[in-house]
Amino acid sequence: MILKLKDRYTSRIMNMSSRSFLPFMMIAIAASTLSCTSNISETNTPSPSPTQSIERFRAKPNNTNTSRAASGSTVNVTLYTSDVQCQEFVPQKVAVPAAESVNSAVGKIIEEQDTADFSLSGYRVRVNNGIATVDLRLSPQSKRKFTSLSSCEQFALFGSLRKTLTSNSQWKIKEVRFTEKGQEIVL
Repeated sequence: MILKLKDRYTSRIMNMSSRSFLPFMMIAIAASTLSCTSNISETNTPSPSPTQSIERFRAKPNNTNTSRAASGSTVNVTLYTSDVQCQEFVPQKVAVPAAESVNSAVGKIIEEQDTADFSLSGYRVRVNNGIATVDLRLSPQSKRKFTSLSSCEQFALFGSLRKTLTSNSQWKIKEVRFTEKGQEIVL
């Protein structure tokens, strides 16, 4: 008799536990689903984190056809841009106007480097005796200076320019120097 009462009592407790446990499980599942949804929307909102700034600074893929035959002949050059980890350069063949191939290549790399808080307004390239001097102009609206660039951002900008200029053998460039308004950029 005691055994029957014990079994009956245990059975009632188990039924009660499973009935009260089910709503808690449903709430837990709903909460975890909602938290996943809110994380997705959080990643879509821009934040001023350094990681996002670095990702925006790295070269953006160029899916447009870069051949321009409007003003004469073009030449194929290889642009080198940073990979996602800022460890290696990724080559990309593009066609640029033959008469301005060095300037065009530099311009293509620079136009892909602007971020929300770092912006260049212009540049000049001078090649003399195998030495290219790239004079960069920081935009007056730029909130950051060259010295505030992270090592990844420096790799993406200066490394990409140096690799592109020295790796295209038709230009015969052996060394690249960077200046800002004629003054050497020291990082």
